[in-house]
Amino acid sequence: MQKLFKEDYLKPYAVKSSNSKGRIHYEEKSFIRSPYQRDRDRIIHSSSFRRLKHKTQVFVNTEGDHYRTRLTHSMEVSQISRTLARSLGLNEDLCETLSLAHDLGHTPFGHAGEKVLNNCMKEYGGFDHNIQTLRIVTLLENKYYKFKGLNLTIETLDGLIKHNGPVHDLTRQNLILKKNSFKKKIKFNLFPSLESQIASISDDIAYNNHDLEDGLRANLFSIEKFSSIPTISKIIKKHFRNIKKFRREVIINQIVRELINVMVLDVIDTTNKNLKKYNPKKIEDIYKQKCLIVDFSKKMKRIDKEIKFFLAYNMYNHKDVISNTNKGKKIIEILFNHLSKKAIKYISKEVLNKDTKERAIADFIAGMTDRYAINLYKKLK
Repeated sequence: MQKLFKEDYLKPYAVKSSNSKGRIHYEEKSFIRSPYQRDRDRIIHSSSFRRLKHKTQVFVNTEGDHYRTRLTHSMEVSQISRTLARSLGLNEDLCETLSLAHDLGHTPFGHAGEKVLNNCMKEYGGFDHNIQTLRIVTLLENKYYKFKGLNLTIETLDGLIKHNGPVHDLTRQNLILKKNSFKKKIKFNLFPSLESQIASISDDIAYNNHDLEDGLRANLFSIEKFSSIPTISKIIKKHFRNIKKFRREVIINQIVRELINVMVLDVIDTTNKNLKKYNPKKIEDIYKQKCLIVDFSKKMKRIDKEIKFFLAYNMYNHKDVISNTNKGKKIIEILFNHLSKKAIKYISKEVLNKDTKERAIADFIAGMTDRYAINLYKKLK
């Protein structure tokens, strides 16, 4: 039977089905979908992915319908990564898979939830949302007869493991994951594929710009204050001139739209320059690099840093956001303490017998939506 998917257009250093290292557990290949399409579909059909629609990006999810959740963020990362992949001749399916999967391990109530759960787990190996994503796709999702997890390709697992680059210290990963989960098929100290690098930088682009949009919509800061960032003030002022002709929301959308476009074009230009400089001939040349190839220019790195600083000061540390995140922290701490005493009431014996009680509780809490955590907390009061 002839393959219905084609990869002839991909660059020689892109990830291709033909150079895939397969899966941890052997499965027959599909002639309809590439291995990375199958990975993407498994992510989309997972319970953990569906729950992202009720998990906070920055705001507590119950506050409003128009603020971003982990689900909408993941979809926006995916859209940016597909654009970059297509422009650079790389594997769009793998970029999309990594983008959709990268936040599966997040707790309710955003990074504040992760921080307090990590503190609750400090004597039991800690908690890390990136490693939790790996627990989900290798252990916790349970949909198949022959294996636990989703049995994703080695390339997808490698990209998720190296979302922030090569991993040189495996101590925490070994504490949270089962040792030898990857059967020695992952080379942790090598750089990730260009597709993984694209998913990572797309996450950065989406996170910054869409948090800016949410912050502006929530009136945590004004467009005028936002224009105080020197490196992008020209873009903001250009659109702000139209404030009398268009609704404020339209102006905000145009500012964010242009900022994303500028960043995407910068990544394409910088990456092409790096590819010309390092001249990789095959995918192994990418793994052996000593630095990222998909990257911002020096100028854009400065802009990225300034936006992060602005958001940290004006949004993440805003009194209203702090008030909500403190409520979320309190809820998770109380739930952890309660479950530590009455785990069997909420978690099956089968699950509790597979790992330590504390890890099972961490899995249970991390899998909660904001709404579920709030409702369970109210029942305890």
